[in-house]
Amino acid sequence: MQTFAYQTPASVADAARAAAQEDAKLLAGGQSLLASMKLGLAAPATLIDLAGIAELKGIKVEAGVVTIGAATTHAAVAASPEVRKAIPALADLAGHIGDRQVRNRGTIGGSLANNDPAACYPAAVLGLGATVHTNKRTITADAFFRGIYTTALEDGEIITAVSFPIPEKAGWQKFKQPASRFSIVGVFAAKGPAGTRVAITGAGANGVFRAKDLEAKLASNWSAAALAGATVSADGLNSDLHGSAEYRAALIPVLAARAVG
Repeated sequence: MQTFAYQTPASVADAARAAAQEDAKLLAGGQSLLASMKLGLAAPATLIDLAGIAELKGIKVEAGVVTIGAATTHAAVAASPEVRKAIPALADLAGHIGDRQVRNRGTIGGSLANNDPAACYPAAVLGLGATVHTNKRTITADAFFRGIYTTALEDGEIITAVSFPIPEKAGWQKFKQPASRFSIVGVFAAKGPAGTRVAITGAGANGVFRAKDLEAKLASNWSAAALAGATVSADGLNSDLHGSAEYRAALIPVLAARAVG
């Protein structure tokens, strides 16, 4: 790993100014970026560590919305009494990301900015119809995800928080890769202010996506029975050593039925 400058801004404004430097990278939990640097896949001249910015941390619930600061760890979300009461499926998702080290270092903002195609949080954000807040604007979940490792974020733009409307019902199911615990297929289903939504991670060749045929079935009947016999096309799904596109297509309705059941 090459040498680099290391900065620890105390505020979002300071971080934004530092991020404007040439070849600078924002560091959240570091669970993806540092691994990439060790492999020589990333070589930033400057790392800007967001961990010391208090305004990026914390969880609050008000007016039917759960808002989570971008630097809040997965472990903190999983353990939060507020999240467990308001959106149990979100706490469950956070509590099964990676291992303990990942959960205690990784952050929701870092996960979303990285947008790994098999990450768990993108499914929750898309499935709940959440809003991503940055230092410049707000971005709807449907507009945020643009493809593998690609989002609507501009250079130097910093995620500050994510707000989730509290659903009437929601569920999460993941068929995980046993070593990495990433999703071979993950399904987050929700019914609430954002409508009936089913978001899929791990399966799509272009990253997280909504299964609108399944959404239509659940909109009129939120039950596992509504998905009996449902199928999903394998077109556009991943095939790799962990499973073929057809295998993933078969898993999606099964996991969706479990999520709503």
